[in-house]
Amino acid sequence: MDAVKSISLFSGAMGLDIGLNMAGANIVFGQDVEPSCVHTMIQNGQFGIGGDIRGLSSETILELTEMKPGEPFLICGGPPCQPFSTAGRRMGLNDPRGSLFMDFVRMINEIRPRFFVMENVKGLLSSRLRDEGGAATNAKVIDVILEEFSRLRYKTVYGVLDAVNYGVPQFRERFVMIGSRDNEPIFLPIPTHFQKHQNPGSRWVTLGDTIRDLEDCPGECEFFSESRLKYLRLIPEGGNWRDLPEDMKKEAMGGAYESGGGKVGFYRRLSYGQPSPTVVTSPVQKATMMCHPTKDRPLSVAEYARIQQFPDGWRIVGTTAEKYKQIGNAVPIGLSTAIGQAIMAAADGSAEVYVKRVRGTAIHSRIQAAISMGRLNDAGN
Repeated sequence: MDAVKSISLFSGAMGLDIGLNMAGANIVFGQDVEPSCVHTMIQNGQFGIGGDIRGLSSETILELTEMKPGEPFLICGGPPCQPFSTAGRRMGLNDPRGSLFMDFVRMINEIRPRFFVMENVKGLLSSRLRDEGGAATNAKVIDVILEEFSRLRYKTVYGVLDAVNYGVPQFRERFVMIGSRDNEPIFLPIPTHFQKHQNPGSRWVTLGDTIRDLEDCPGECEFFSESRLKYLRLIPEGGNWRDLPEDMKKEAMGGAYESGGGKVGFYRRLSYGQPSPTVVTSPVQKATMMCHPTKDRPLSVAEYARIQQFPDGWRIVGTTAEKYKQIGNAVPIGLSTAIGQAIMAAADGSAEVYVKRVRGTAIHSRIQAAISMGRLNDAGN
């Protein structure tokens, strides 16, 4: 394939971009509203500009990248849609046409890339529009999004992908949509790693596989208050608040003790023998603690970066809190690489081997159909 040039919007620490680059997409432009993210791009030799996308024109992007409409191979990005998150109150948006999503649509409409990738929180897929009083309606947000891309005449495929199934040492579900301007045979990336597999290289990657060598030299790190360490020191590897002595549970949990939900993140100590839970924007928050498996401290910035698969030489710039936030918001490199590989395979027509003989392939057809319908569980069954 001829040399390609692609554009990144809402780039953050460039987790999505790194993986797409590894697949051959060649990101030549990045953008983010957060100054620390822009500094991260620049410190790693990437071209990036700051500022609100609402004040950025497609003409400026095309001029800076020396391209014309229709020439870019790809536009990628994750327009902020925090109201869709399942971690919050699930307020949703009355209409995504009033959000930054529409600036992503605007750029695609005016720049006309061959492909686009949009990633977001998994809650987007189930979120419903709300009326003026805030009550949920029967209309789905995803239908509005599909309507907008259909209006632009882009073919789309979408679904929720779990990064652990693509060699990432972390359970992390993300909504992913791929679009094609030219009606090419796009598809979501096929899983490569499974909970159970005869080949060790195809099994889920664990936290121990990823960060054990940093145990005694973690580098930059937040800390837990002594009041929280009082309880964390009693938690075994892989445990949480439920492993505390009965007479201490209510004291440790405070008002959350009587609340509903699983509360699995309270006083959570991770396990070397499992993939990590989803890394969050801060490892020290009470409800989403990320305590080291064997040390009485949260995961360090370097350990966070390893779990998200940033190269060890990738420089994250900012305060300690900003570094955790940039890494926690990123798309893991293994997942973004798989997305890029799926696009490249669709682009060059190499994704499928066409054969006349079909005997014995029925099981593979059933697996592929299950993947397409989102029916595979985390074990690949």
